[in-house]
Amino acid sequence: MSSDVSLHQRRRPLTAAELDTIPWLDRLSPAEYERAVDDLKISDAVAGEYVCRTGRPVTYWFGVVDGLLKMSSDNAEGQTMTFTGVPPGGWFGEGTALKRESYRYNIQALRKSRVAGLNVDTFHWLLDHSIGFNRFVMNQLNERLGQFIAAREIDRMNNPDIRVARSLAALFNPVLYPGVGEVLRITQQELAYLVGLSRQRVNEALTALAEQGVIRVEYGGLRVLSLVALRSQIFL
Repeated sequence: MSSDVSLHQRRRPLTAAELDTIPWLDRLSPAEYERAVDDLKISDAVAGEYVCRTGRPVTYWFGVVDGLLKMSSDNAEGQTMTFTGVPPGGWFGEGTALKRESYRYNIQALRKSRVAGLNVDTFHWLLDHSIGFNRFVMNQLNERLGQFIAAREIDRMNNPDIRVARSLAALFNPVLYPGVGEVLRITQQELAYLVGLSRQRVNEALTALAEQGVIRVEYGGLRVLSLVALRSQIFL
């Protein structure tokens, strides 16, 4: 780590530009908005730093303003299972926050990232007072359920090309990750960490996808040309 100061201790208020990236703030009434903004904090996480650790009690509901996080867990044999990546615009942990339980997964920064947090008490206050916020959280939970069902299917797939395509499609989910748009800033090594394949094998899969006109590899990231094809693997 570049600093002995914890992520929590490095928190600060969000700038106006950072607040503009929060996808649920526009669902709130003026009073709800004021309370949320007063409580929201943001910190810069360095590559490899943990935002959440398995077994730690929930304190915040988190969202990614910039960067890329990895959600994973370790089994009894010490093997790591990656569930998903969390790109910009993604808010996560609402199920854990709702139940006020300890985390059952790790969240780790794959590169330098700006991570915002809403205190769990304010999260519950908004649930009690805001219909718009409730609808946002319910939509998140519904999309998250579909995401993890798809992740289970991906784990059972033997075709690496399909694994890469499905995993990449999940990162372009416009509901869960509205900050991504058409271009995802990600390296092939970062994608390899998320998919559980070698960087070389990921490169081969991306080359095949590009040849089919489904994606385009650009400097520092990937552009999706057909999200429908990426999700359905009709090109494979």
